[in-house]
Amino acid sequence: MAEANQPGIDVRNLWKVFGPNAKAMVPLLKQGLSKAELNGRHGHVLGLRNVNITMPAGAIQVIMGLSGSGKSTLIRHINRLVDPTAGEILVGDEDVVKMGVHELREFRRHKTAMVFQKFALLPHRNVLENVVYGLEIQGVPRRRQVEAAIRWIDRVGLAGFEKHYPNQLSGGMQQRVGLARALANDAPILLMDEAFSALDPLIRTDMQTVLLDIQKEIRKTIVFITHDLDEALRLGDRIAILRDGEVVQQGTSQDIVLRPADDYVKAFVKEVSRGRVVYVEAVMAPFRPADRSLATVPRQTTLDAAANVLMQHCCEHLTVMDEAGTPVGQISLRQLLRAIVTPADDIG
Repeated sequence: MAEANQPGIDVRNLWKVFGPNAKAMVPLLKQGLSKAELNGRHGHVLGLRNVNITMPAGAIQVIMGLSGSGKSTLIRHINRLVDPTAGEILVGDEDVVKMGVHELREFRRHKTAMVFQKFALLPHRNVLENVVYGLEIQGVPRRRQVEAAIRWIDRVGLAGFEKHYPNQLSGGMQQRVGLARALANDAPILLMDEAFSALDPLIRTDMQTVLLDIQKEIRKTIVFITHDLDEALRLGDRIAILRDGEVVQQGTSQDIVLRPADDYVKAFVKEVSRGRVVYVEAVMAPFRPADRSLATVPRQTTLDAAANVLMQHCCEHLTVMDEAGTPVGQISLRQLLRAIVTPADDIG
């Protein structure tokens, strides 16, 4: 359940063209001019093409795509580090695009915080002083700065390292400092641009767990950029996939894995372990009272976890329950295995 004070983000008809005559290029693009033609004929570069994404309040919205797809360009529009060529970016009921200099400064200070791929820590400041930095800029009293910093340093697992400097920390620890700094600002929107991609795989998984655990408490509106589908599927309440500056599909992890929009998305999901991602509610059969099983699973149980329950209970099928404890479906081992190994197009 999203906190009432966490705003959603609504990106509407967003275009970004890089070049001296960018605004004049948008009508040509609307008429069908391709990215290659824009560059070849007019010497302009397409960043984003008519992007529309509604990012729910209090949820993690993942933006993913390959290098050059426009994902980092998109996240930088939310706090206007990049100005759009056309379009709107509504945060709550405020249009960031229309903000003046003062409004934008206050918006960046109090409404958004950012976690960077390269940590962006100040080398001459220790952990505590790095974490309080944003609060200093806001003019928060020193006592409150330290209280907030100590709380979040502890929450990200760095208690006892307050006086250490960045060069005394591992990459994973430095990124924890970056996350603590962003959280200490208590901004309702957290922007994370490939925040974990520079980390080793095990440390990256650990940081994902830290983020998910913290998000259960704070329910921030988080925009998370990644090129890694496994990371997107693990973190994202919603996922949007970009290609050449354009949204090719958006939806839940279930939508992306079970119903890929085109061959581009199919190529992304082909190697995904569906058993770790897909929930039984997506593939279950209708509930039949006469066949009710004593072995039950919640409807948002992964296929792998459901298969383990089936084998533990040595039964023919499981009864699937909703949040109220009402039976809503059933699933057998055969159905589970079919859903795990069958191509998405063939799942009924």
